[in-house]
Amino acid sequence: MSLFRDDGIVLRTQKLGEADRIITLLTRGHGRVRAVARGVRRTKSKFGARLEPFSHVDVQFFARGSELIGRGLPLCTQSETIAAYGGGIVTDYARYTAGTAMLETAERFTDHEGEPAVQQYLLLVGGLRTLARGEHAPHLVLDAFLLRSLAVNGYAPSFVNCAKCGMPGPNRFFSVAAGGVVCADCRVPGSVVPSAEAIGLLGALLTGDWATADACEARHVREGSGLVSAYLHWHLERGLRSLRYVEKT
Repeated sequence: MSLFRDDGIVLRTQKLGEADRIITLLTRGHGRVRAVARGVRRTKSKFGARLEPFSHVDVQFFARGSELIGRGLPLCTQSETIAAYGGGIVTDYARYTAGTAMLETAERFTDHEGEPAVQQYLLLVGGLRTLARGEHAPHLVLDAFLLRSLAVNGYAPSFVNCAKCGMPGPNRFFSVAAGGVVCADCRVPGSVVPSAEAIGLLGALLTGDWATADACEARHVREGSGLVSAYLHWHLERGLRSLRYVEKT
């Protein structure tokens, strides 16, 4: 029997029995973890209020073996709030739907429980913090998060040089299968010709150039979001359920 302590973001919760919940978290040290939190659905439980989606928490786990992830689910025995991002997210529909898509993305990219995913964890913490503060439009924060999640998981798209031969850009064709923009010689069936502004926006979101991203016209933002969605769908092999609810400009 062992105790473990870690900090993490609550991704989702599921009812268990009459008063318990299964809490899914993305943690700093142990990656994605599912744990049972007993009694948290009782109305007098202050512990349960800390374990809601979007919450950044310091959690203590109790596991029966020497490893946190074993044959049975560990127990979540203690939780302290680090940051309650939900307060700045759930009261606004655009922020809430964008945030929900971010949580789903983080869970999909960490499909093996117990495997550390520090970059994905830090990316989620930063993304939710930015979203909760309202520093940028929610759909831009989401697209930036999706692009960077793809990048940290080895699927970084190219928005300047040809993704196949490396020919210096700008290149006008875009292919999700090829990995981003491609030159005329490397163009493959199914390639599209997006506007230069949309490609510039996506490059800005990937690199954190918020001045360029915030100044982009709504039509180019919509176009860029479509490319991000298609690229994500290709690499995840199926789309995100929550993306259909995200508000677009």
